[in-house]
Amino acid sequence: MPGVRCPSSPGTKAIYETETRTVRCLECASKAKSADLEPPAEDSSPAESGVAGSSARREYERRKAKDEERLREKWGRLGGLAVALSDERQSTKAWDRGAVGEELLGTRLDSLATNGIAVLHDRRTPGSKANIDHIAITPGGIWVIDAKRYEGRPELKIEGGILRPRVEKLLVGRRDCSKLLDGVLKQVGLVRELVGEVPVTGALCFVEADWPLIGGAFATRGIHVLWPKRLAKVLAEETAGNVDVAAMRESVASRFKSA
Repeated sequence: MPGVRCPSSPGTKAIYETETRTVRCLECASKAKSADLEPPAEDSSPAESGVAGSSARREYERRKAKDEERLREKWGRLGGLAVALSDERQSTKAWDRGAVGEELLGTRLDSLATNGIAVLHDRRTPGSKANIDHIAITPGGIWVIDAKRYEGRPELKIEGGILRPRVEKLLVGRRDCSKLLDGVLKQVGLVRELVGEVPVTGALCFVEADWPLIGGAFATRGIHVLWPKRLAKVLAEETAGNVDVAAMRESVASRFKSA
């Protein structure tokens, strides 16, 4: 026997829904149809995790399209051939390389989500075009993580110390990449302004770099320099602490929205 979806008095016109085997009056059926036609509300929740490397990927696609358009305008009817035979500009290719690095590290960090760790990707910094690649929240504190996909071996070079001021430099291969530390320290400061006394740690994670088989990770100016697997191990071991991971995730995601 069919069920009745709404109370109706005798004589009320109704319809029988064969799919659900129920009877519904015309008024209720009309309301239900209107509700079905309404588009689902967009998820405007600031707490979405974000997509690792999404802004870098968009910038790469934008630059690539612009480069191809320039070639087509220059070569006219041979534009398609020119695009096919031309190498990407290094400045454009760098964005693709960076996006891949963020995506690879993002996958590694996402695997920690079941261990009581919250991860946010590609977060905008208020009032700036810059973004934070990854933010990991553990019971022990917050990690601000910058992903880099550089060639060469990251190492710490120390100059001076006795008669001269001690200076620490971050080298990757033979390149002085110390400015990367300034960027992470700035991001750490922005997160610290929000969370107050909660510990905030910065990390530079070099993806697919020439790391040695034994050792290799180090810290300089309070920033940890390491590789994805090592970073994941450090985060997974940070279980001591009283940070409410879920609540802190909401707070951080509300301030640093998805890029």
